[in-house]
This record gives sequence, structure tokens and C-alpha cells, in this order.
Amino acid sequence: MPSRPFKTTLPLLLGATVLSGCMSNLPELSNPLALLQPKPDATAPAEDVTKRSSFEQDTPEGEEAQSVILTTLLARQSVLEDDGTLGHVADVAVSSSKRSAEAELQTAKLRAEAEDKNWLPTIGPEISLTSLGDVIAGLVFEQVLFDHGRKKAERAYAAADVEVAAVTLSQDLNERSYTALALYLKGLRGAEKARVGTKGLIQLHEFERIVQGRVDGGIANKGDLRMVRSKIQTLETKSETARESSVTALAELQAMTGTAFSLTPAEPLNSNYPGVEPLDVLKARAEADRAVAQATVERAAQLPGLSASASVTNQGNGASLDVGNDVGLGLGTGARLKAIEASKDIAKRQVDEAREDGVRARKRLENNIVSLTRQESEATALAREGRDTYKLFEAQFRAGQRSVLEVVDVYEQSVLRALDGVDAKYDKILAQLELARDLGLLADGDKI
Repeated sequence: MPSRPFKTTLPLLLGATVLSGCMSNLPELSNPLALLQPKPDATAPAEDVTKRSSFEQDTPEGEEAQSVILTTLLARQSVLEDDGTLGHVADVAVSSSKRSAEAELQTAKLRAEAEDKNWLPTIGPEISLTSLGDVIAGLVFEQVLFDHGRKKAERAYAAADVEVAAVTLSQDLNERSYTALALYLKGLRGAEKARVGTKGLIQLHEFERIVQGRVDGGIANKGDLRMVRSKIQTLETKSETARESSVTALAELQAMTGTAFSLTPAEPLNSNYPGVEPLDVLKARAEADRAVAQATVERAAQLPGLSASASVTNQGNGASLDVGNDVGLGLGTGARLKAIEASKDIAKRQVDEAREDGVRARKRLENNIVSLTRQESEATALAREGRDTYKLFEAQFRAGQRSVLEVVDVYEQSVLRALDGVDAKYDKILAQLELARDLGLLADGDKI
């Protein structure tokens, strides 16, 4: 029996060779979101992209479906100017990201590639030991002939999983850009408020000198001096708090990105963003596609399918047609099928809910931006009016028509209004960035 070992090991070596050849064709991915789809036509408006789910699109076996969601993500462009201050901060934040979501996207892409050829026959080794002590080894070939759409649904599930991972990556990087920009704006806000406060303190200290001289000369009492010093202390506290806030924000931004930023005034933003769907809606659509595909797989598991198999062993060859399912048929099969169909309707309803929430959030932010724009304009006007009033009171004080405390009060109000104007300006920019973050417009899709 010298030929038995050769006959036993030959099928195993053949199966191992075939399987290793399949695994060696898996590609290495880099810059995953840009590689998932061809670069879209930059002239095509995002609104013209169809909202039909990737699972509903009929794609011939062996051909790669064009994902609407991935095309939409790649087409999105940042609203920040490339050569602007905020654009530079966002670019540094994206490039310094560790991108844990990128690894998830690469994994999902590999799973999709593995499922892309699931309609082809499967090959696997088979080894058994008979009661007589003989070892039967060979290869089993199996081809699914009818499975109620299970294989197609498995491919759709893997494709939707890639879409979910891609949207998650876009959300992560847009959120990271927003966080970095918010820290940079916090640094700008604190520095500007500190400058306004420092300028106000110079004038208040001058008033303190005047009142001190009037107290020493017996013209004013110490109560007037105490009130002026109280106002000085209040403004000093505000200025120091703003300065510390600026330093802390920049230190946090440096720790986040590994880059030290110098403060440069931020350029104004345009709030007229394109009418694109928020990233939350895109993710809900991708998750709905995945849920529908999973429901189809579960439904197919409840129903009998047809497959053909053939075996090549050291004992001979064989072939068969098999009919069966994963869970078997029973009295609860009908109820299970209804529950599976209901899960598809739930997925569609969740997309509608996400779309409604997205519209509400956009309207809220847009109205908030309008309100903050008005507040900024009003605060600027009030600060200007306060400075004019102060100049008038100062002239009347020098003419002996106003007390020094009246002049101090008017000046303090003008400084506080200027500080309110600074807050309104940066609150408006933050609201604009928040809206851009929700729409996925803080990072170019083809650069993620």
C-alpha cells in the first residue's frame, strides 16, 4: 500500500493551494475613502444624486455597484478657504488624526471584497475516518442554485457595511476639525477680550489717579475711590480669565494636533451652504440598507434552497442535489417571516426620522446664526454709542458739569458692550462651523 499516502495528501495540497491563491489577491488599502469610489464629477450638483439605496439597485453578479452614498461623500467640499486661517487649522487637525475609523473602513472594505465573489462555487477539503480505520480525504465543490436572494443580500450587506464605515469616518474627521477650530476660536476670543480689557484698564487707572488726587485734596471722599477700584478689579478679573482661557485653548490644540499655532484673525464664513443631506441622514440610510440586507439573509435562512455539490476523494467521485434550509420549517416560520419583513419597515422609518431631525437641526442652527448676526451688530452699535457717550461725558466733566463717577460708569458700560460684541462674533462663527460639521463640509471628501 505505498500509494495510499500520496492519494491522501494530494487533494489536501490542491485545496490549500487554491485557498491560498484566493487570499493572496486581497489588496492593501491606503487613504480608504478616496479609493472606495472613482472621483466624482466636480460639476455635478450634490442635489442631483439619487436617493435610491444601494441594495435596491440591480447589479449583475461579478460587477461592482456604484455606491450613491460613497459618491456623495467624495463630492463634498469644505466651506473653509484652503489658504485661510481656519482652513489651515482644519487641515492640520485632519492630517494629525490617528484615524481609528479608517481601520474600521479598511476592514469593512476587505469584507466586502470577500463577499463580492460569493456567487462562485466554494471549494473545501474533507477528511473522514471510517470504522475500518481508513482515511478518506478529498475536495468538495458546492454551488448554490437557488437561495431566495441570500447571496445577493450578503453582498449588499457587506457593501452597506462599507458605506456605514465611510460615513463614520467622515463624521469623525468633521467632528475632529470642528473641535480643533473651536479651540482655535476660543484662543482668539480670549486674546481679543483680554486686549479690550487691557485697553479699558489703562483708562480706568487714569480715573483712579484723578479720584485719588481729588480725595487727597478733600474734593471727593474715599467711597468714590473705592467704587473706582472695584470696577478696576472686576475688569482685571475678566481680562485675566480671558487670557488664561486663550492660553489653555491653544495648549489643548497643540496637544491635540502636535502643532503650535500663532493667533491670526479668522476670516468670515459664508452661511449659504449647499442643500446636502446631513451626515446623520447618510449614516441612517446606509444602516437601513444594511438592515434590509440582513433581513433578506434571515428570510432566506427560513426557506428551503437548492444547491449542487460534487466531491473528489481518494475513494472515488460523487455528486448530489441538496434541498434544505438553516433552521428548518416549523409552526413559527410564518411569524418569523412577518417579523423579518417588519424589520425592513423599521429601517425605512428610522431614515425618515433621521431626515426630519436633520431638517430641524439645520433650521435651528440657521436661525441661531441669524440671531447671533443681529446680536453682533447690535453689540457693535451699542459699543460705538457707549464710546460716543463717554466722550461727551468726559468733555462735560472737564467743564465741571459731570461727576467723575458718572464718567467712570459710562466708560465701564462701553467696555462691557465691546466685550459682548466679541462674544457674539465668535458665537456666530461657532454656529456656522457647527452647521458645516453636521453637513460634512469641514473636510474635503476626496482628501479624507
